[in-house]
Amino acid sequence: MSEAYPTYPCHECQAGVMRLQFVTYFTWLDQELITVPNFPAWVCDVCGRREYDQRALASLQVMLNPEAGRPVQSSKRLRRSPPQKTKEIRPSSHE
Repeated sequence: MSEAYPTYPCHECQAGVMRLQFVTYFTWLDQELITVPNFPAWVCDVCGRREYDQRALASLQVMLNPEAGRPVQSSKRLRRSPPQKTKEIRPSSHE
């Protein structure tokens, strides 16, 4: 029976195998402890080392960013340049 996710050797203990598991992730946001259940992590079956999924961490950082969802305001207004006059080019007539 093949596994749905690949495994790889543990770089910490050199004896175990890292397997995908869904764990509770803990992080601090200012003075508040944030817990995220069912967070993907690669966990060694021998020493227990955890390596969190990088895409999931990036998504979590975006969601926890206090600026997320706010419209971006530019401090400079873009000014449109007035249209510049161009010389009218007429085909020359060679008769």
